[in-house]
Amino acid sequence: MTSTGIDYSVWDHIYVSDDEDVTHPNVDTPSLYRMRHRARLEQMAEFQQRGEDLENNLAECKRRIEEAQGRVRELEEGSKEGDEEEEEDRKAELIKARAEVKKLRKDKQLFEKMMEEYRREEKRLPWNVDTLSKDGFSKSVLNIKPVAKEETEEEKEDKHKTFVEKYEKQIKHFGMMRRWDDSQKCLSDNPHLVCEETANYLVGMCIDLEVEEKHALMEQVAHQTIVMQFILELARTLQVDPRGCFRQFFSKIKTADKPYQDAFNQELDSLKERVCSCAQVRIQSVMKELEEEERQKRLGPGGLDPVEVYNSLPKEMQQCFDEKNIQMLQEALSRLDPMEGKYHMMRCIDSGLWVPYLGGDEDEEDEPDD
Repeated sequence: MTSTGIDYSVWDHIYVSDDEDVTHPNVDTPSLYRMRHRARLEQMAEFQQRGEDLENNLAECKRRIEEAQGRVRELEEGSKEGDEEEEEDRKAELIKARAEVKKLRKDKQLFEKMMEEYRREEKRLPWNVDTLSKDGFSKSVLNIKPVAKEETEEEKEDKHKTFVEKYEKQIKHFGMMRRWDDSQKCLSDNPHLVCEETANYLVGMCIDLEVEEKHALMEQVAHQTIVMQFILELARTLQVDPRGCFRQFFSKIKTADKPYQDAFNQELDSLKERVCSCAQVRIQSVMKELEEEERQKRLGPGGLDPVEVYNSLPKEMQQCFDEKNIQMLQEALSRLDPMEGKYHMMRCIDSGLWVPYLGGDEDEEDEPDD
């Protein structure tokens, strides 16, 4: 019988029998298959890297041979045209360059031999599920939302104001949700709430609640704020409309692994800290405004604050005002330098601490407003 010319030996070593192996009942078979597949991929990567290194070394060796041969040619031409004084140096360099060419050629032969052995070994490798076939072609079509024109700050502010005026009640209702299913149903019924405007309003709502010392409500609304922010972040990652992926978020968070849940809780704690900080700043700002209003009300006819003036007086004069003793005040002024005493009394008059009679020599004092 004559040979058909078809070599079937390539089918003698095929490694595709993972799912036919019999494993022990206590062994997780899928995990075992994944481990074997990962180990096989690592071995293939190492083998391929070895081939690439050999090719790079061979190419580098050829390049160095060309450079050395060029050097030899230059030295040979120079030996014909040079003078006698440099002849000996050129000969020494020429001998050295020829020796280098000879060594590089031996290295080249060695690398070529190693490449031949590598290719023979590559042909002897058993086929597996990763090498049996390759994609003839691959095509993916993604429906990506076009990039919208960036809005100005004024446009964003007007958009936010209009949105809140229209849907404020629905946003507050969502902010009070506690269960995942209730939140998902609320967004399913009101998909227009899945947007940046809702998240921004909820943040402001958290700060208002913290200022009002409604800490429990603040934490609940903060939770819903992070829910909305995670949905928006998922939409940015997938480059889709957030209204089309909020169900995917709830499906993931309900069965979330520990790292994902920890990331959610970490963002929630960070938001609470920022809310408390912003609320404290707002409270301090309001307190400063109230203090300034009180100060403006206390100002005397000369525009001075009686409290500040009182605190700047010498201790003896402060005691006189505390006891409302005119005689003691006159004695205290007599012990001061006349210019200093006049300075303090003028400040007392401008602040309203001391109100002189319009038509008499006697003075009337007024108790400072502490």
